[in-house]
Amino acid sequence: MRARFPSKMAPSHVLRCCQRVVGWIPVLFIALVVCWSYYAYVIELCVFTIQSIGEKVVYLVVFHLSFIMFVWSYWKTIFTSPARPSKEFSLIKSDKEQYDRDERPETQQEILRKAAKDLPVYTRAANGAIRYCDRCQVIKPDRCHHCSACDMCVLKMDHHCPWVNNCVGFSNYKYFLLFLAYSLLYCLFIAATVLQYFIKFWTDVACILQSSLSSVHDFGLFAMCSYSIVHQILVLSHVATKIGDLPDTHAKFHVLFLFFVAAMFFISLLSLFSYHCWLVSKNRSTIEAFRAPVFRNGPDKNGFSLGITKNIKQVYGDQVKYWLLPVFTSLGDGCSYPTRLVSQDVEQPNTINHSEPGKNITDGQSLPPRPLSESQNRLLGGIDQHWIDDESDEDSSKAFGVPNQNISIGQESTKHST
Repeated sequence: MRARFPSKMAPSHVLRCCQRVVGWIPVLFIALVVCWSYYAYVIELCVFTIQSIGEKVVYLVVFHLSFIMFVWSYWKTIFTSPARPSKEFSLIKSDKEQYDRDERPETQQEILRKAAKDLPVYTRAANGAIRYCDRCQVIKPDRCHHCSACDMCVLKMDHHCPWVNNCVGFSNYKYFLLFLAYSLLYCLFIAATVLQYFIKFWTDVACILQSSLSSVHDFGLFAMCSYSIVHQILVLSHVATKIGDLPDTHAKFHVLFLFFVAAMFFISLLSLFSYHCWLVSKNRSTIEAFRAPVFRNGPDKNGFSLGITKNIKQVYGDQVKYWLLPVFTSLGDGCSYPTRLVSQDVEQPNTINHSEPGKNITDGQSLPPRPLSESQNRLLGGIDQHWIDDESDEDSSKAFGVPNQNISIGQESTKHST
């Protein structure tokens, strides 16, 4: 049996290696496009095409600034490893053995509830169960998901991006947003500065095409084979001959394609960047936008929203001077997050847990509150006991079917005392 085990694992290992190699193909494609764009803009446009020295200097300075920031943020997005859950979310050896030995879901959930009672875990699976990853053998922290491509649990996973061959999550989400922003500026600057030369080149080509068609028509070929392959070959040959007579033909072709590529990437990136800006303002990941996180009281799409300002600070940090630099400044540890939900322990009606919605598990057992981290205290600074924003409170009331979260808690406490 032991001799067969490696042979059974070999195909999956080879497949995994092939997937890792193939995963770098989109990154290699982007790298080649960026290298070509650098050559086309700096050499073909600025050196060989533009005649004004002052225009050359201004274009080169601005281009290299946007190029450096774009490449820097792209590099950080690719090579920053996704953050994993810490060891405290793993089951101890005795619990792990008991969990594997007993396959009844009820018993397994009881083991998980015991293990999670001192952990900052407040979101649940759709059926209300503790979220546990059998692959990584860890209790999933809030906003953590398993990535099948990376084969690991990723903190605050947003999505797996093939263009960076990496999982976008807590550790590199800021880098990913900056990569989108600087790539937009890079493409916009190229398209704007190349436009006048693109129009001039396109006008020359149009004149040549018109002249070529007139010439072919004069010889009577146009009427005889207007849609034939022979006619198209004759026209293209004539155009190529005329273009070859133009000066700086090589540079003009680079300028033509440079504008098309920059405009195409700008349009595609604009929609993606706008969508992620909206996600940041709502404090949602891409996964949470499609599937609302489930709390003790049910699903709430705005459960992690603290208001636009605090939502932005959670990603970019509370020091504005570092917002535009691809250095890590995100707040928190990736395992626990402040939420907009207010929940009280029935046994301790004066206790408010600002960091997470109630720690009461499904069997009614109350859990001890976890102290706030320094970054969470900064996020919640200046907010008193009634810190639910009006928009989020209204959405939560509609979702849970109650007029106010605090009223329902008070009623629950009154019933318990009677």
